[in-house]
Amino acid sequence: MTAQTRDGSDPSVEDWPTAESWRERRAAGRTLRAEVPRSSHADGGVEAGRDPIGILQAQAAARVPDLIGIRHSRMAQSPFAFLRGAAAVMAADLVTTPATGPYVQLCGDAHIRNFGTFATPERNLTFSINDFDETLPGPWEWDVKRFAASLRVVAVEHGFDTPVCRELVATAVRSYRERLARYAAMSSLQVWYDLKGPDDLLQHYGTDARQQIERDIAKAHRRDHDRAVAKLTETLGDGGESATVGRGSGNVRFREDPPLQVHLASSGHDMDEVLETFNSYRASLSDDKRVLVNRYRIVDVARRVVGVGSVGTLVWVCLLEASSRRGADRIVLQVKQAQTSVLEPHLPPSAFSHDGRRVIAGQRLTQGPTDVFLGWCEGPRSGRHYYVRQLWDRKGRSDLTTMNLRSLREHATLCSWALARAHARSGDATVISGYLGRSDVFDQAVATFAERYAACTASDHRSLVEAIADGRLQGSEVI
Repeated sequence: MTAQTRDGSDPSVEDWPTAESWRERRAAGRTLRAEVPRSSHADGGVEAGRDPIGILQAQAAARVPDLIGIRHSRMAQSPFAFLRGAAAVMAADLVTTPATGPYVQLCGDAHIRNFGTFATPERNLTFSINDFDETLPGPWEWDVKRFAASLRVVAVEHGFDTPVCRELVATAVRSYRERLARYAAMSSLQVWYDLKGPDDLLQHYGTDARQQIERDIAKAHRRDHDRAVAKLTETLGDGGESATVGRGSGNVRFREDPPLQVHLASSGHDMDEVLETFNSYRASLSDDKRVLVNRYRIVDVARRVVGVGSVGTLVWVCLLEASSRRGADRIVLQVKQAQTSVLEPHLPPSAFSHDGRRVIAGQRLTQGPTDVFLGWCEGPRSGRHYYVRQLWDRKGRSDLTTMNLRSLREHATLCSWALARAHARSGDATVISGYLGRSDVFDQAVATFAERYAACTASDHRSLVEAIADGRLQGSEVI
């Protein structure tokens, strides 16, 4: 299905530079330093008169009312939880920071927990950015600064002292700069085909951490459809009672766990609406993927609460079933509402009129080989936009809370590598690398920005806790 853009033209992130030589583009990057000194990236982001609570209140108006309290209470758990849910707050802050001009396809929410493993269509495990709800073309610095700020907040929560926190962030930014320089020296196809597998992950970490990484990889391999079915569903016995989930027998349905997981009847929707929406999803797929999806029928649908920032948007899990020799062949797809990116009020509007398509286009561009079930759809009655993916497809994240300083540093530099790769795929790595150069001026400037923004995040988190306590924002005992 051809992607639809607002003006009917072919969609693109940004026109690729004209046929200038590599040296000319690198020199063009260096000239940007006169307009935006690298040291200036320490500035901005914490302006007088900021209103983070007002931004959260505005977001709540467009979300499911009975879930808003869960979102706020999840954000109130810690400053890092606040930052995870406050992409809109930081987007408004990033507008006040210096930017050189070159655009990339931004993740839009590049905090350190939005990196992890997933399976390619060939069933190989790889590591990259894994959240694209806010993706939009924009200044490359925005992703770097959100990532750096998130790392600083995590480091503070670990109890590391100020010099250690600063060194950690500067090292991660240096890794981004050095990786981008390597991509700038590659051919376009080398960049495009670059993919990191389990061996790359293990070799990146020191000997002390490899045993834990091996466990994380093994755990990711177990997070598949069988695991999703076993964890989220139950089998109804002949008398209607719950029984152990088994293949090819019984009446398998999602477990009811209000308000975190509820069926259609409890959410005010019906199966006819689901089927109409699913037909819209099928139409978004390529011919071969449509043949695959058509082998399955929808067995059950439930609304599910996921994440932190996404809470309050509509997220559905769909249990699909096909027959096979070994019995029922079941998969679980996630149908997630796609709203306007939090970046869009501050950037040119998306080329895509459909926000689900925007998310998927950004994911495919920056992530590379990805989920075979990716598609988009629209609720025919509500007009809401959604994108579709597998719920768990060997998706995995490392536990940040258990990492020592060395492990956190190694993980952060791996994330920086993935971010540099994403930006090199969608933007001009040569120009950006020419701007960054070989010195640590940019690294230290962003480390200073991250220190200031982490303090701001801690203050915003306190404001959120106070707003819930005094009733300005809704909270929830269930999180």
